[in-house]
Amino acid sequence: LSPARAWCQAAAQKLPGGIGSKLCDLLPALDGDMKTMTFLQEVVDILLAYITESFDRETKVIDFHYPNELLQRNNWELQDEPETLDDILISCRATLKYAIKTAHPRYFNQLSTGLDMVGLAADWLTSTANTNMFTYEVAPVFVLLEYVTLKKMREIIGWEDGRGDGIFSPGGAISNMYAMLLARFKMFPEVKEKGMSSVPRLAAFTSEHSHFSIKKGAAALGIGTESVICIKADESGKMIPADLERKILEAKQKGFVPFFVSATAGTTVYGAFDPLIAISDICKKYQVWFHVDGAWGGSLIMSRMHKWKLDGVERSVLKLTWNPHKMMAVPLQCSALLVREEGLMQNCNQMHACYLFQQDKHYDLSYDTGDKALQCGRHVDIFKLWLMWRAKGTIGFEAQIDKCLELSEYLYNKIKDREGYEMVFNGKPQHTNVCFWYLPPGMRYLEDKEEKKKRLHKVSICPHHVSFTRNKMAVL
Repeated sequence: LSPARAWCQAAAQKLPGGIGSKLCDLLPALDGDMKTMTFLQEVVDILLAYITESFDRETKVIDFHYPNELLQRNNWELQDEPETLDDILISCRATLKYAIKTAHPRYFNQLSTGLDMVGLAADWLTSTANTNMFTYEVAPVFVLLEYVTLKKMREIIGWEDGRGDGIFSPGGAISNMYAMLLARFKMFPEVKEKGMSSVPRLAAFTSEHSHFSIKKGAAALGIGTESVICIKADESGKMIPADLERKILEAKQKGFVPFFVSATAGTTVYGAFDPLIAISDICKKYQVWFHVDGAWGGSLIMSRMHKWKLDGVERSVLKLTWNPHKMMAVPLQCSALLVREEGLMQNCNQMHACYLFQQDKHYDLSYDTGDKALQCGRHVDIFKLWLMWRAKGTIGFEAQIDKCLELSEYLYNKIKDREGYEMVFNGKPQHTNVCFWYLPPGMRYLEDKEEKKKRLHKVSICPHHVSFTRNKMAVL
């Protein structure tokens, strides 16, 4: 007896002819087909109306209310008694009424915006299938699609014959933590069983403009944030290789063991691409594992016009983080970690749970991906990327990426010499990020630079950051 059917039977016994039995009219109840179709069609109607409204420029991006106000406007509390299906539909409408319309043409916010219709359809299908990615036997098609897609991504990077490994994780921060975990295991495999007390004090290195997830990963893994050494960046936000080498030598002199360097391909604010070839040479010289965080900029490798910005990524000794839910506009969430060494993830993370990963199955056990992941339950994130790739083709993603960068250069040219605006750094944007200060009239002719900076920070605590995703601007 399934949990859903068991609940239906129990509710019907407790509330015969009442609310419970009304809810139990839906599948898996006997003869529940038509009522289920009617209910789901009403839900779909709500969703379609929301989608249409989201693309209407005349509508609001959000019907904003402060948290205390929104809590009072609707009854969001959970009750002991079940509600009617009409009440459930009302809750669906209220949720979308106060949601922010991320597909709206005037939604200017963080680095993942827009709503792709094929990606949306794929997400609906994924939820309908409602399965887990841990074994081939419960997710045969999805596991194969992940295998095919990861191989294609490795081929695009330039790894020979697409060899290697990888996994889709719950976001770039987790992918970066995976990378640090694998680097530590590669250098000190005993840490898996004996813990941090069995290894010397480690040191990781990353740009001062890198994503906070590098330090967060170090904290979660017991390495400590003080062991993450930040490397200076130049005016445009790129890591300075000479400072990296100097900091590695300093760390070694202090008794640290350098084990991990994370370069960034597309920093969050400046959109900067670290010089990967020079960093790779330093990592090779000092035998430090080289990771590239391409969560934001990794997708540029699909563009023949812009992939030169990632020259050297094929040298990454260990892995690359790549988030299709950013520049490729795949619905959240969709983040890949690509690993060059086959078997490393399995050796690092496997726990040989015999009740799940039996060794006598009648298929290739390498397709049971659960034991190489930190998660047991893993959401199907692959299908929306795979289906969108089928719909657009590689050339479709390339055109989309090229258009976004074209728009960012257009904006840069429009504002770089305009009165009242000041670029954060000189030169064209490296990615879709266009960083500038707005100068109020009373500040435009101040000669005292320190006073000007002081006043400017009262107007805005950080420079305006405009970024284009799916031909739209995002302002941070």
